[in-house]
Order: sequence, then structure tokens, then C-alpha cells
Amino acid sequence: MNALQEISNMMNESEKKAFTQYLSKKNKRKDTGNIELFNSLKTDDIKIKKYISKDKKSSDAYHALRKRLYDNMIDFMANRSFENDTSQENTILRLIVVSRLFFEHKLIKTAFKCLAKAEETALNIEHFSLLNEIYLTQIQFAHFNLSEPIEKIIEKFKANKKQLEYEQQLNLGYAVLRRELAAIYHESRIVDFQALIKNTIETHGISLKEGLTFKSLYQILFIANEYASINNNFSLIQPFVIKSYRFISKKNDLIDRHLYYHIYILYFIANFYFRNGQFTKSLHYLNLMFSELQKQSGKYYERFCLRYFLLLAFNENYLGNAQKAIEIAEKALSSNKKADPNDSNDIRLMLIVFYLQQNSGRNSIKEMAKLNHTDNWYEKKMGMDWTIKKCLVEILLHVEQENIELAISRIKSFKRRYKKYLLTVNEERVVQYLLFVEQYAMKPEIIQTQKFQKAIEDFIITSQNGPKDILIMSFLAWLLAKVRRKTIYQTTLNLLTTYFPTA
Repeated sequence: MNALQEISNMMNESEKKAFTQYLSKKNKRKDTGNIELFNSLKTDDIKIKKYISKDKKSSDAYHALRKRLYDNMIDFMANRSFENDTSQENTILRLIVVSRLFFEHKLIKTAFKCLAKAEETALNIEHFSLLNEIYLTQIQFAHFNLSEPIEKIIEKFKANKKQLEYEQQLNLGYAVLRRELAAIYHESRIVDFQALIKNTIETHGISLKEGLTFKSLYQILFIANEYASINNNFSLIQPFVIKSYRFISKKNDLIDRHLYYHIYILYFIANFYFRNGQFTKSLHYLNLMFSELQKQSGKYYERFCLRYFLLLAFNENYLGNAQKAIEIAEKALSSNKKADPNDSNDIRLMLIVFYLQQNSGRNSIKEMAKLNHTDNWYEKKMGMDWTIKKCLVEILLHVEQENIELAISRIKSFKRRYKKYLLTVNEERVVQYLLFVEQYAMKPEIIQTQKFQKAIEDFIITSQNGPKDILIMSFLAWLLAKVRRKTIYQTTLNLLTTYFPTA
């Protein structure tokens, strides 16, 4: 898809109509061709190039037309965004700009009132970079207001500068760590992430003892959450979660002003408790998250709803409400077809696991068929960890359906592609797990031998002694169900009580 098509797809019908009017006003000639080219994007008319260029005698004219249309689309979207942006940040920017205009025209009292209003709003949303601009403007024009001690303004400027510098250092550290996480997930880069976090904190002078803001807490929790996911051990980040709860409980008056970050923080906390098998606590934070999603006319509902439904369905499933969990997942997918593909893929893979646990092979196969991209594609889009889980689920599904040749073929390709990586990141247990699955697939009767049963039981006990994660437990439950000749779902719930005794 080219850039013109991508921008056009962002526009709704009213914006497309407004853009056509925008072009009409700009066009000084009737044969410009830009409106025809834009309209062709709606139908993907491949003949438009020939149509527009028939009198140009050169394809250069067509490409020049595309370039002008591209520039006009960017200008239109930029202006439209600024006009429609009613955020507090935009309000502050407007007040700063208009105050400077008033100063130029000697409307001193009005200018200072604008700056005071901008300062009050910026303080409410803890926007330190805009506060920096406000204080610099107040200092620049302080000679117009001798009744206000300049020392007081300078003191506020210095205090804010300290907060701004801390935020900037945290932003730099956050950017470095997110980049490394992207490399770990999408390029299979082998990194000692714990050492990287320590080095990044030291290099950028980040102190977790500094005063937190909603944004900084979000950044810290994001990194902590990803670190726990890489290590499959969410107990590692318990201190961050406790600190987050304490922070939120003291900042109730600021929550609505930081709604985006607050929703994210609640999601991270809910995910932490779910992955540790503490479903009641997870549901508590999910309820809070859902309430926040209704605020400001549901401004962030579409952005976060699938993540909410993902965790809600997970919790219900492991609380023993399998059918309810399946209904939540099915409805989430059918009602949000234009949602972020990553979020949709997460729910679809979860739903396949639920079907597998309920021995609903037909539904599992139907949903797995929709995950029809290559492993390489999923590694780039969804990350290495997700793709490995997807491949393992696919293998188990083939074994369940007795598609042995397909199962063995996928096992061989899995080992070729991921074995070296898994051993490098100290995930030998995945390799060992797959070996058990392969042995069972090739010779199902082996499950009846005491030696094989004991090997699996010992493997699961060893896994329980290591880092605990409910998703890993779900894979182990499939294997244990074969040994104990029980249903996968009931075995999963039974294993849950030993794997997470406090759940």
C-alpha cells in the first residue's frame, strides 16, 4: 500500500469531502487532476495514471502530481488535527502564542492573564516542557510587571527545570530500553536485559526515588512488564506494582487529567495479578480500567477495549468460567474488526487455546486458519515470544487432531528456526517440552509407560520450582492431561492450585 492510500484510509467520509473542497479552493486551473487522483484512491483505480497522463507525454508529470497531492494531504491533515485538537496541551500552546502576540501590542494585563491560565492548566497536567516555555515568557516580559517579584518566577522556573530534566532523562532511558525490547522481540537479539536496565538507569541518571508522574510511572511499568514477560516471571516486578498502587491512591484528583496513562497503569497492574494467578485482584483493576474507559465520552475505549477483553476472558477462563471466557473473546473479535491487528491476534490466539482446552478442534482449526502469515511475518509484527507460543499451540492442535505428519513437520521446522535461540536465552525447558510432544506424537502409546509418565511428572515439578507464569502452566497442563487421562481444561484448573497455591 502506498503512502497516498495509507493517508486516505485514515480519513473518514466527512474529512474526504472536506479535503476535496480544500483542493478545489487551491486549484487555479480546471485540469489540475489532483481531485481525480484522490477520488481514484477510494476505488484503487489502476487506470487513473493513464487517464491523467494521457496529455502529459511523460510519466514525470504523473509522479509530480502524486507528490503535490501527497504534500496537500499532509498539510490538510496537519491543519485539521490542529483545528480539532481540544486537548489541554493544545489549549496551553494557544495561550502561550496569543500572550506573546498581546505583549507585542502592549496588552500587558491580558497577556499575563493568558500566561497565568496556561500555567494553571500545565501544572494540573504536569506538563513540564510547556511550563518551561511559560516561565521563560514570564521572565522575558517581567519588566512589564514590577509588582511581581522576578525572584519568585525564577524560583518556579528552576524547580520546574529540575522536574523537566528528570523527565527528559527518563524519556531517553525509556527510548533506549524500548528500542532494545523491539530488537529482542522482532530481531531475536540476545541481550542481558537486566544488565541493560541497570546500565541505562546509571547512564541517564534515572532515580526511581524521584517524584513520580503518571507518565513516568507508565514508562517504568511498561519496561518492568516487558522485563517480566521476557523472563516469564512476573513476581520480579511486585515492588513496581505496589509502588504504582500507592501512587494512584494518593493522586485521585489528577486521574482524569492523565486518563490515557491511568488506563495503561491499571492494565499493567491487572496483567501483573493475572500472570501471577491472583484473579480476584486482577478483576478488581480491570473493573477500574473499564470505568475509566467510559470517561471523556469513551475517548480511549477503542484504543484499549481489546486489551481489556483479553485480560477479562483470561481471568474468567482460569476461574472456571470457560464458556463465559469464550463468549467474551468471540464477541470482542466480532465487534472490533477494525481494531489494532496486534490486539486482535492476541485475542485470537487466546481463543484457540480456550477451544483446545474444551476439545473443540473444529473451532480451533477455523481460528488458526485466520493466523495465516509466515513465522517470519509474525516475528516482525508480534515478536519472537508470541510467535513461538503460536507455533507451539499449532503443533498441539495438529497432535490433538491426529494430523501427525503435519505435527512432525511443524516440530522439525520449529527446532530448525528456534532451538538455537531458545538455548541461548536459557529456555531449555521449551526444547524439552517439545521433545515430549514429539515423542508422544510419533508414538502415542508411550504415554502409558511408567518411565515416560515419570519423566513428564518430574519435568512439571521442576517447572513449578522455577519462574511461575500462568501461560507456561497452560502448556504444561496439556502434557499432564495426556499422562493422567483427564480433560485438558480440568487438568489446567487442577494444576493451577499447585502451581499458584495462593490463587
